[in-house]
Amino acid sequence: KGEKATLDKLSKKPYTVCFVDGTHENFELLSKYPVVEYCGGKAHKIRDNIFHLLRGQVFEIEGEKIFAMGGGESPDIDLRFENNTWSKDEIPNADELREGVQNLEREKFEVDFIVTHEPPQKIKAFLNLKDKENVRFTGLNSYFEEINSSCKFTRWYFGSIHEDKVISPCHTAVYRNLVKMQ
Repeated sequence: KGEKATLDKLSKKPYTVCFVDGTHENFELLSKYPVVEYCGGKAHKIRDNIFHLLRGQVFEIEGEKIFAMGGGESPDIDLRFENNTWSKDEIPNADELREGVQNLEREKFEVDFIVTHEPPQKIKAFLNLKDKENVRFTGLNSYFEEINSSCKFTRWYFGSIHEDKVISPCHTAVYRNLVKMQ
């Protein structure tokens, strides 16, 4: 009921809400929404003005090209149980990763913005310098590191660290704040 009320409230706003998934989404519910073409890429249409941007897609929104890749791997994956507190769908699959590269190739590896849940590997390592524990890198962090080094972009926004913080001139962690893409 609460989720429906939130969606009803957002659907009355005079703007469009676009989002990428993280790691603890209701993937079963998300997959039930219709897949539509939205601004040149594929998205789940949640409401007329609410779209879940599908993984590996490039969207052209207000003249800006945006590469989107949601998903990641829960840092506490070893403590979670499938179909209870964890879903294998949180991790992008090979087809989504391949389609992402193909879509970037089509754009000649040049987009204005990149929006993901996870950061590239070097950014994740930098963010964990203060921690005493070893950083857990995933294949997705390595995939993003390849994109980071081979793709031309203005700014990369990601949300997995649950902080609002400018990390570098072109990498920004986003959590609660609304950020103007620039």
